[in-house]
Amino acid sequence: MDITILGGGHGCYAAAAELAENGHTVRWWRRDTKALDALRDLGALGVRDHRGSRNVPVSDTARAGAIHPVADLAEAVRGARLVVVPLPATVHEDLAARVAPLLQDGQVVFLPPGTFGTVLFAKAMAEAGNTADVALAETGTLPYLARTHGPTEVVVSGYATRLPTGVLPARSSDAAFRVLREAYPSVEAVEDSLSGALMNAGPVIHPPLILMNAGPLEHSSAWDIHNEGTQPSIRRVTDALDAERIAVREALGYAAPHFPLADHYAADGDEWMYGRAAHERLTDSGDWREKIDLLDHRYMLEDTRLGLSFLVSVGRWADVPTPVAQGLLSVASAVTGKDLYAEGRTLESLDLAHLSRPELTKLLHEGLPA
Repeated sequence: MDITILGGGHGCYAAAAELAENGHTVRWWRRDTKALDALRDLGALGVRDHRGSRNVPVSDTARAGAIHPVADLAEAVRGARLVVVPLPATVHEDLAARVAPLLQDGQVVFLPPGTFGTVLFAKAMAEAGNTADVALAETGTLPYLARTHGPTEVVVSGYATRLPTGVLPARSSDAAFRVLREAYPSVEAVEDSLSGALMNAGPVIHPPLILMNAGPLEHSSAWDIHNEGTQPSIRRVTDALDAERIAVREALGYAAPHFPLADHYAADGDEWMYGRAAHERLTDSGDWREKIDLLDHRYMLEDTRLGLSFLVSVGRWADVPTPVAQGLLSVASAVTGKDLYAEGRTLESLDLAHLSRPELTKLLHEGLPA
């Protein structure tokens, strides 16, 4: 299958490597053309995971089983059946404006995860006057626990085994999932893109970890929030925050499984998105021992400012209290000196808060009006 990867984050490297290794034709575009030039000059992307170390071919031409770096965005998007955007939600608005005029009938755009970015991309298409029949999908996490080691190597500590995914418009779900499963067999269909957005694990796991470890993070040169930073008191806050997310899902009529984050840490019970022992693999890798600047790290700018704001806004719209989410968001606003809800991705900022439930349900099923 012809697949395009957009972006230069850790997940983009992992996606390019895995999808090429699985025999797909992979085009890869990113703004930093020098980084792609380094790969092109080397002729390979180095990969390390549970299977060992190896090289994935980088080719000057698009061919199955290889990564083809592309400098031109239009060339990268043209003809792709699947466009994968494994990037932080903080880049969605800018990237959506760039991509929206280029999308074509029958394409699927996959945001892993999305933070309701499917609506942003749909709005960008409408603003660009692009009426192509495109399916926009989002899931609850990156398909990879990955870190790059320089511009030519990626280390993958874990691969997602379950990816709850929703599609906008939901009427296109069947066709979209046929494409998605060809690339990611682990995707599991949920009702629609809002259901997919409310599976996002980042706004549940990361805000308590950074805010309740703020002292060590500011004091230490490096700190692993997933290892020594994950203590029982913090886990209890995470569980309470996740209970609010699940309560919002249930109030909106979304069915189980809700993928409670507690399953990520459990040795038995239901398997979470990354399978068994994912937390241990993550901490054993050492790749998450890092310096986190509370003011500009993506855990604050994406998972807290955008993700928590989104959860609070949906809770308000559905009349479901979210005091833990609101409390963490208020503390984060005090830490940063900014009104993170006002800057956040909310139903208000997306101009959806005025919709009734039937009106939002129709939008999620049919898509934005032409």
